[in-house]
Amino acid sequence: MPLKSSPEHWGTLTKFFHWTIAVLVIATMVLGSWMTELAPSADKMRWYALHKSIGLSILLLMLLRLLWRRFDQRPRPAPGLGPIASRVSRTVHASFYLLLIAMPISGWLYNSAANFPLRWFGWVHVPALVGADPMLKKIALSVHETLFWVILGLLVLHVAGALKHHFMDRDNSLRRMLPFGKGE
Repeated sequence: MPLKSSPEHWGTLTKFFHWTIAVLVIATMVLGSWMTELAPSADKMRWYALHKSIGLSILLLMLLRLLWRRFDQRPRPAPGLGPIASRVSRTVHASFYLLLIAMPISGWLYNSAANFPLRWFGWVHVPALVGADPMLKKIALSVHETLFWVILGLLVLHVAGALKHHFMDRDNSLRRMLPFGKGE
C-alpha cells in the first residue's frame, strides 16, 4: 500500500494517523470517565498519569497529522455526495482537528494551573504551560470536560456518517479508510 493518498484511496500514513488517534481518543475518554470515580489512591494517580500521557500522545500525533496533511492529497469525495453532505463532512473533520488539539492542551493547562507534575509515560518531564493559578485551573477543567462531550457527539456523528455511507449509500468511503483495504 502506498504511503501517500491517491485520488481513489487514503494512503498508509493517513490511515495510521486516523486509526491510532481514534483508538487513543476512545481509550482516554473511557479512562478519563472511569478514573474520576475512583477513590483517592496511588493507583488513581497512576491512572491519571496514563491519561495525561495518552492525551499528550494524541496532541503530538494530531500535530504530525496536520503537518502530513499539508504534503498529502485527499481522495475525491464519494460519488453522489451532495453539497450539504460535503459541507457537513468538511465541518466535522475540521472540528476534529481543532478539538483533538484543544482537548489535550486544555488538560495540560489544567495540570499546569493545578501545579501537578507531568511526565510523558514516566520518561520525559513536560514543562508547565503556566504557574499555579486556581482560577485558571477551574476554567481549564471546565473547558476540558465540555470538550469531552463535544468530541463524543462528533464521534457519534462521524461513525454514523461512515456507517450510512457503507450500508445505505453503498459507496467505498468506509472501505478506503479501513487499515488494510484499498476501498476500490
